[in-house]
Amino acid sequence: MGASRAPRGAARRPPLPRPDPGLGPHYPARVKPNSALPFDRALKRRHLARAAAGFARHDFLYREVTTRLVDRVLDVKRAFPRALDLGGRGDMVASALAGRAGVATLVHAAPAAGLLGSAGVVADEEWLPFAPASFDLVLAPLSLTWVNDLPGTLLQIARILQPDGLLLAGLPGGRTLTELRQALLRAEAEVEGGASPRVAPFLDMRDGAGLLQRAGFALPVADSEIITVTYADPLALLRELRGAGETAALTERRGSLRRSTLLRAMQIYAEMFATPDGRVPATFELVTLTGWAPHAAQPKPLKPGSAKARLAEALGTEERPAGEKAGR
Repeated sequence: MGASRAPRGAARRPPLPRPDPGLGPHYPARVKPNSALPFDRALKRRHLARAAAGFARHDFLYREVTTRLVDRVLDVKRAFPRALDLGGRGDMVASALAGRAGVATLVHAAPAAGLLGSAGVVADEEWLPFAPASFDLVLAPLSLTWVNDLPGTLLQIARILQPDGLLLAGLPGGRTLTELRQALLRAEAEVEGGASPRVAPFLDMRDGAGLLQRAGFALPVADSEIITVTYADPLALLRELRGAGETAALTERRGSLRRSTLLRAMQIYAEMFATPDGRVPATFELVTLTGWAPHAAQPKPLKPGSAKARLAEALGTEERPAGEKAGR
């Protein structure tokens, strides 16, 4: 899938990155759910495939996150000739880029064929079928949410980036759906006498930069922002999540909620969080991970003791030995 059509007479595009046979299986469909892992990947693929046909009616958050990631790409004053849309929905990334940022070739990879839009490669985010140094840019808009091995996936992304290539990934942060999480826990404890996880664990923004650094990225940055969306009632939020394929796929769950528990949860949600106009808010924390594949030309911190100016001079203060009180 190309992000733009090259003008007549322009140089031919390089061929699309080919799968790397050294990576092993690219789509481990036969792997059974492992209770030691938080997410049932096969179940999540079924959720996504089921939602694909009607996703356009529930795509607000995805479009918002895609737009924000692309805006950050455009803030970087350089070209990214070969880009990977990792797990984006349909042609969202292609439309948002629209040939900008110097993208000549845009490859789309997603875990289900129905998510690919015009064209692309069916691939699991945990098994990336691309050769090393295939891309200058990787965009992952909310596609790493259900990855069991996030550090391993980041390592693979670092591997397929060219030196000085850029990763921009948007993931739900820990405050995402906090209202729904509280309502479900209270209702299940009240009605059934116990509670089990019903909302997925999300990334803590404070861990993001460390994960990038462990994966070998240079200049790692993690930041977060809150997006608050209001719905007519809590059931409208649940319909939105189901329509987007984002219902929970936890390996350790007690089965479906009882109807009485679900109804009580919706009551608790409205009682605790409804606004004066009767609508209910849903919090989405967007954590953005930014990392660069290492390159010799990138800025590096100075070695300790190599400073050529004193901090005291810059601040206009007097330097004193450690432990000495001011005024002596």
